[in-house]
Amino acid sequence: MHKLTRNVVFAILGTGLMSGGAWADDDTYGWIEKARVESLGAIAKAKLDSGALTSSINAKEIERFERDGEDWVRFTLTLEDEESDEMVAEELERPVYRDLTVRGAGGKEERPVVLLKLCMGKTIHEEQFSLNDRSDMIYPVLLGRRTIQHLGKIDVTRTFMHDPECDDDSPVQAHDEQETDEDIGA
Repeated sequence: MHKLTRNVVFAILGTGLMSGGAWADDDTYGWIEKARVESLGAIAKAKLDSGALTSSINAKEIERFERDGEDWVRFTLTLEDEESDEMVAEELERPVYRDLTVRGAGGKEERPVVLLKLCMGKTIHEEQFSLNDRSDMIYPVLLGRRTIQHLGKIDVTRTFMHDPECDDDSPVQAHDEQETDEDIGA
């Protein structure tokens, strides 16, 4: 295909996608979406961040403990519900799926990672979430590549392309313990 023709085709495709026209589909998400955290029933703003591997959620009062010889964590999820504008909080206990080491300018930090369910569009996704106090962040939920790979494409020029519409009959994308980082090019 001639370079000029190819650029025109891409421009037309891009215009159709960005205008919500015939090229847009159910597998395209904006860089910010609304997601319902199933354990809370609250809808929160979620930033889709292809620069992050593991998703993260706003958690406070994080306390590790042992149950039946396994590592568990008790924490409080705190989110502003986008539907009611009220703060919603719930104390949860989950087995620690793994530990995540985060390195940054402030040094090295260990964070517990747990499995949580999140409604995106019409599907419930069981995904890995690192627990971290994100109260000083704009978005209480950050979705990394492990989660994004199950959603579809990201249109970085758009936001709020899908509302969480899950119900009792919604499909559940269960966490696959066989997945490795190689699956997503890490």
